[in-house]
Amino acid sequence: MPLDAVCLHAVLSELDARIAGGRIEKVYQPDREEIVLQIRGGKGACKLLLSAAASAPRIHLIEQNRENPAVPPMFCMLLRKHIQGAKIVSLTQPSLERMAILELDTNDEMGVPVKRYLIAELMGKYSNLILKGEDDRIIDAIRRVDGDISGKRQILPGLFYRLPPPQQNKVDPFAVSPAGIAAAIQQASGEMGLDKWLLSSFCGLSPLLCRELAYRATGEPSKTVGTLSDGERQKLCEVFGEFIRYMQEGKARPYLLVKVEDKSVFDFTCLPVTQYGSLIRLDVQQDFSTLLAAFYEKKGQAERMHRKAGDMLRTVTSARDRLTRKLAAQRQELQKTQDREKYKRKGELISANFYQLEKGMRTAKVIDYYAPDCPEVEISLDVRLTPQQNAQKYFKLYQKAKTAEVMLTEQLTQGTMELDYLESVLAALDEAENEADLAQLREELAQTGVLSHKQQRGGKKQKSARSAPYEYRTSDGFSVWAGKNNLQNDLLSMKTAFKSDIWFHAQKIHGSHVILVTDGKQPSNEAMTQAAMIAAYHSKARTSSMVPVDYTEVRHLKKPTGAKPGFVIYHVYQTAFVTPDEALIESLRVKE
Repeated sequence: MPLDAVCLHAVLSELDARIAGGRIEKVYQPDREEIVLQIRGGKGACKLLLSAAASAPRIHLIEQNRENPAVPPMFCMLLRKHIQGAKIVSLTQPSLERMAILELDTNDEMGVPVKRYLIAELMGKYSNLILKGEDDRIIDAIRRVDGDISGKRQILPGLFYRLPPPQQNKVDPFAVSPAGIAAAIQQASGEMGLDKWLLSSFCGLSPLLCRELAYRATGEPSKTVGTLSDGERQKLCEVFGEFIRYMQEGKARPYLLVKVEDKSVFDFTCLPVTQYGSLIRLDVQQDFSTLLAAFYEKKGQAERMHRKAGDMLRTVTSARDRLTRKLAAQRQELQKTQDREKYKRKGELISANFYQLEKGMRTAKVIDYYAPDCPEVEISLDVRLTPQQNAQKYFKLYQKAKTAEVMLTEQLTQGTMELDYLESVLAALDEAENEADLAQLREELAQTGVLSHKQQRGGKKQKSARSAPYEYRTSDGFSVWAGKNNLQNDLLSMKTAFKSDIWFHAQKIHGSHVILVTDGKQPSNEAMTQAAMIAAYHSKARTSSMVPVDYTEVRHLKKPTGAKPGFVIYHVYQTAFVTPDEALIESLRVKE
């Protein structure tokens, strides 16, 4: 869901208590639509993320460091000039808008104390980050809006800043009384659902909150307004009043909605949701920053990596789709070769009847002595050929189909292996966390010929350390490593791991090679289970339950000569069935 104004109110109240009085030590722009402020104050150091991404506008604290470009963007340099070293006065929300205003005290170029305001407009595709001065003039914005983009509201340096226009025909839910709600619902359209009526009547509420209020009042999220009884109208007023008091008294809590079936993150909100019953589990998070990070960060990271790996993704996807079509055509051709015996049969029947055939005949009527009842059949002949040549023609068709079967079977085997490799690369792209991971994938694809050397050179040079596999520590102290791509899988399984270490991989599913380092010890059942869960998590089946995971000692792994990166074979193994627990696995990960 988008971050609605009511939930944002709770987020900003929490953030203001944490960062007010702190100073901005550093300013970073890791992505074209995101700013990270490194803050230090009386309540310790923290990093504040402000994102104007259209799909995920938000503001919250983050823990992990973001990878920053080698050359800072212009907007980042401008912020460093104007607000680096500034003291944070407050973080506020104007009215009930999806906006956050960071008020800052700093000094200008001459050392004169001035105020600066960093404004985060978190409004979907209209989201923006704007810096303005105390005279209300815009200094700059992360996304400039000129007259060609919008004729109503321009965001350009030097212009006066104006708040976004208010939503028409909507009222502030905190400014309306229960009696006002009762009067308004009497005038509502009878065909409109109650949740839709709430959404269209009050600003700041998300569809999820409107459905929840309607459900608590009537037991049905979308019951039409015209069918409400007097008791349900009264109940709605009570429920709405309770919700407003809940927010005004600061009782809002960060709730993450998780699907019980596949444990995937579904939504988030600031009050307990009851409308989904047993289908959704409510996970109370430590704070709103943790909530927003859990909902947005992993998805956002995957989107950033896919954007940066756009050329690779297009090349590999195109190669996969082209190979899929080729394999489908080859399978059709192979199917046709299965009917080749009819050619041999016709050739032999013609040969057996040379004595009654002559050149120029269009058909040959012969006895089919291969059939139990020996019927008379007609065989098409080429009038330009002799009977002997017609027989040879059918024998050649038979031999051609026989040879094609051998060739097509071999090509299908090779093509299937190539398709499997390309699918594994696409899975590795989902695992990429930074530019170093993408650089290693480029190297791998260049080695295997999927990317040309020109395309590889087109990628950004990496000055940082080489990409490293995932590192985990089991609850009882065993080290576990998981490869992020096929080169790392080969390195882990065939070179780094000792023969007594335990190798894990999701059975017949694309995923990481996982190594449980035994150091000559007998691993516990707990360590084996957690390593298997890590293997299931770093596979295409991460959201599934009871995932089959093969495991064996590294000594039993073999890599065929000329095999693609990441391909190994094994015959001695056992299989465990595990359900990956993302929270547990993340808690086991060794942070950099």
